[in-house]
Amino acid sequence: MYELECLSYIKSIVMQTKVDIENLTKKEKLRLMHAIWENLVKDENQIESPEWHEEVLRDTEKRLRSGKERVIDWRDAKEELKKRFE
Repeated sequence: MYELECLSYIKSIVMQTKVDIENLTKKEKLRLMHAIWENLVKDENQIESPEWHEEVLRDTEKRLRSGKERVIDWRDAKEELKKRFE
């Protein structure tokens, strides 16, 4: 019973939040995503990577070796993304 109550509570928060999120600007959404990410990585050792991450990483390594992918500094990547989505 407790799990059902929790699930119902979570669903109500998600529905309420979804409506609120839809009213945000792109810039506000990106700031919210950044805040959520910063909160998640505080406890990154407690987060298990899904199995598909390994496959994606292998594919990226292959693209890097073949020259189809380039490495850029994380700060530069964030700036590039900000420009693209603002």
